[in-house]
Amino acid sequence: MILVTGGAGFIGSNFVLDWIAATGEAVVNLDLLTYAGNLRNLASLRGNARHVFVQGDICDRNLVDRLLAAHRPRAVLHFAAESHVDRSIHGPGAFMRTNVEGTFALLEATRAYWSALPGGAKAGFRFHHVSTDEVYGSLTPDAPAFTESHAYEPNSPYSASKAASDHLVRAWHHTYGLPVITTNCSNNYGPYHFPEKLIPLMIVNALAGKPLPVYGDGRQIRDWLYVTDHCSAIRAVLERGRLGETYTIGGGNEQANIDIVHRVAALLDELQPSAAGPYARLITHVADRPGHDRRYAIDAQKIERELGWRPTETFETGIRKTVQWYLANTDWVADVQSGGYRDWLATNYAAR
Repeated sequence: MILVTGGAGFIGSNFVLDWIAATGEAVVNLDLLTYAGNLRNLASLRGNARHVFVQGDICDRNLVDRLLAAHRPRAVLHFAAESHVDRSIHGPGAFMRTNVEGTFALLEATRAYWSALPGGAKAGFRFHHVSTDEVYGSLTPDAPAFTESHAYEPNSPYSASKAASDHLVRAWHHTYGLPVITTNCSNNYGPYHFPEKLIPLMIVNALAGKPLPVYGDGRQIRDWLYVTDHCSAIRAVLERGRLGETYTIGGGNEQANIDIVHRVAALLDELQPSAAGPYARLITHVADRPGHDRRYAIDAQKIERELGWRPTETFETGIRKTVQWYLANTDWVADVQSGGYRDWLATNYAAR
C-alpha cells in the first residue's frame, strides 16, 4: 500500500487512477478537497477496496500519524499543494501554509513512522516529493533547458513556496537520512484539469462563447507534459530512482501560450464548430500578471538515461485527447464551475 497526498486534484487523481490500473496496489488517498480537489475525478474507483479516501489536511499531524500507523504504507507520494500562480499573487498565505507548513508536518510524521519500521521495510521505504520546474525561475529564449543542477530562482509566491518545500525535503534526507526522491515536472495538461489553468480555461470559455484571455503578448513559453506521461515517470522514479536524487520530467514540447490557444481553437473548430464563426475570434489580450516568467524548458536526459523513461505523447496527440475529453465530459465541467470559481475568474480577469 502507498499513501498519496492530494490525490483528488488534477495530477494526483490521474496518478491514483493510473497507479491502481497499472499496479493493482492499494492507495490511501489523503486530500482536503479544497476548490481544486474533486471526488468526481475518482468516480470509477467508488466501491473499490484498493482505494481508501480520507478527507483531511496534511498540516494535521495527528491525522497523518494515525493514517501511517493504521495502513503501514511502503511509500508516501506527496502531490498536495496550492499550485496556481495567479491565486498565489492574490493570496500567498494559503501557499505558505499548505506548501511549506504542510510539507514540514508531513516530513516529520513520515520521519517518525519510518524510524520505527523494521529493517527490511525501513530500507525499502520511500518519500516521493512531487514539485515543479517553476522553482528554477525564467529562461531567456536561447538559454539551455533546466536540469537537476539548475539554481533555484523562484519568481512568484507559488514557486517560492514550492522551492521551500523542495529544500525541506532535501534537508530531511541529508540531516535525518529520510529516503526521499524529488521530481520537478513541466506544465501538465490532460483530463480533470481544473479550468483556471490555460488549456482547460480556453476550452471551457470557447465553448461558452466567452473571451479567451491571453496574458500580455502571449509569447510566454512552457514545456507541456501530458499528465499520464507524468504518472508513468513517477512510477519509474519510485521504483528505480536513486535516493536523495532529483529528476526533472518534461514532455519535450516547448510551446508559446498564444500558439496553444490557437491550436485549441483550431481543434474546437474541427470537433465542435461554432455557428458564430472560428473560435480564434474570441482571443483577447489582457494585462500581463506581475513577475510572469517568460520561458520554462526541461532537459529530461537524466531520467531517460538512468531509468529509461520517455514520454509517449507528442503535443499533437496529447492536446487532441485533452480537447476530446472536455467535449465528452461537459457534466464534469459544469460540476466544477461553482459560484466560488466564477467569483475567482472575476477577481483575476475583470480588471485586466
